[in-house]
Amino acid sequence: MTRNPLFDIPHYLRVFQTYLGARMYLIFGLALFAVVAEGVGILMLLPLLGGLDGGGAEPTGVAAFVQSMLSAVGLGESTTWLLVLITAAFIAKGALLFLANGYRAYLQGLLLRELRGRLFDRYSHMRYRHYVSQSTGHFTNVINQQIRLMLQSFQQLTNLVAKVVDALIYTAFAFLVAWRFGVMAIVLGVVLLLLFRALNIFVRAQSRRAAAEEGHLTKLLIQFLQGFKYLVATGQTAPLRKTVMSSVGRLTGYEIRRGIAQAFTTSVREPVIVVFIMVIVLVQVVFLGQSLAPIMVSIVLFYRAMNSIFMTQGAWQNTLNNIGAVELVHQEFADQAEQAEPDADTPAAALSLGITLENVSFAYDKAVGDVIVQVSLTIPARTSVAFVGESGAGKSTLVDLLTLMLKPQSGRVLIDGVPGDEITLNSWRAQIGYVSQETVVFDDTIANNICMWAGNPAKDEALMARIREAAKRAHIHHHIETLPAGYHTVVGDRGIRLSGGQRQRLFIARELFRKPNLLILDEATSALDTDSERHIQQSIDALKGEITVVIIAHRLSTIRNVDHVYVFDQGRLVEDGPFARLRDREDSKFGRLVASQAL
Repeated sequence: MTRNPLFDIPHYLRVFQTYLGARMYLIFGLALFAVVAEGVGILMLLPLLGGLDGGGAEPTGVAAFVQSMLSAVGLGESTTWLLVLITAAFIAKGALLFLANGYRAYLQGLLLRELRGRLFDRYSHMRYRHYVSQSTGHFTNVINQQIRLMLQSFQQLTNLVAKVVDALIYTAFAFLVAWRFGVMAIVLGVVLLLLFRALNIFVRAQSRRAAAEEGHLTKLLIQFLQGFKYLVATGQTAPLRKTVMSSVGRLTGYEIRRGIAQAFTTSVREPVIVVFIMVIVLVQVVFLGQSLAPIMVSIVLFYRAMNSIFMTQGAWQNTLNNIGAVELVHQEFADQAEQAEPDADTPAAALSLGITLENVSFAYDKAVGDVIVQVSLTIPARTSVAFVGESGAGKSTLVDLLTLMLKPQSGRVLIDGVPGDEITLNSWRAQIGYVSQETVVFDDTIANNICMWAGNPAKDEALMARIREAAKRAHIHHHIETLPAGYHTVVGDRGIRLSGGQRQRLFIARELFRKPNLLILDEATSALDTDSERHIQQSIDALKGEITVVIIAHRLSTIRNVDHVYVFDQGRLVEDGPFARLRDREDSKFGRLVASQAL
């Protein structure tokens, strides 16, 4: 049997408590006092309405109790003071509701900060293999769209609990004034919740599907924008549009069905309440002969109680509309906790001895086989080496092992003789400059792209001097100076306002600015013209003896001056040595590669 979603309210409250703590429950305390204040104000109407039955009978029950309390403070016969107290009760209710709603808004702000801040930290420390197993759309959808929907769900859930408090208090007051009204309110409330059970289950299912579909659509839109130039230039937007619109169609269906469910709940509320009130009044007045005063107050309390019950259902339905986001975001935190990179407490010292791989093997998928097979090599500090081999030989995977982004299934990676799993990851990675095949450029100024927001280049002349020096070494300074805004030029999303070669040189400038102990160049000059490549090569050669340089290159002319060449084939280290010796050796794989490029 499918469980009633209403029973999951405590679970979802605990989910939000994970991020906000117990302070969130103050909202419900303020809501409780607000409804009590209103209930007291309504009860004080009893003495005013006592004379409307025309008999002059002495008040009984709750009416008598209220009258005695007023008399005890000297207000028993004062209509003026009675009206003042009633007004004060409703003013107090308004003030308490303002505090509750204002505090809810404050908590929503805190929740936004906590969720996005914590999730960004989790993403910053997730395993690289988990990152590549997911789409960019998934991460973007969770941290933007789903967290926004989770905030809406928090607002609705707290509103729901407040309405539950309202319903309970109004029912209790109705029970005190005329117990039959209280019993009828309880019975009707239970019946309504049972009747809406199936609708709530339906709405939650639609919410879960919508949350998953949002991730799929976000992935498609990101792919469209990233491939915009190619898709438009080749007239291939139509096939992608068909896929996008299919996803949009599914989301449209979920939205319509949830909207219809909400419309149904809203539309039946007033008629159902009025019908029940008319039936109850008929029974109480005609068949039971109750006096008019308590009946009128009971009607007000009963109406408020039933309205709160319906609003509880509406608030719960609104909560369920976005509950898929709550579940998705909370599960994302759990998944990221499992996928966090293991880290150690020992900081890595500045690289001084070198990097050693001892019988290292690695496989992305054991069923497919190892992509790195028992590789052993040493890269002495302050030397330059090159990894050479055909595509798929495992060169880029080796780089990921050097940066500790990947962990070997067997063997060890040693940094100055210390195993990689015994050092703090960031302390090692902070020493690395890495120019990858895919240029990484941010939608900001050229200066900030080079210094990575290390300060304010517009106000810090020393910082600006370092930025210019790095740009000169990367041979992009002259081009920057020709731009109207110079180093303060905004380069656009992924550097779209720059050419491919300019983006690559900007990337190189950033890594030279960092003054790393280890510089990794993965096809770093592939997008440069011959003259620029020659200048960059001169800059890299000038670093020899200062830092450790690892170069991955298909164009072998760029590695003539390295100290040592490692040649890989299908994940195995097949030969190594100086450039000239390998080139001239008979039956050398490297010699054949050099010959194929007519060097």
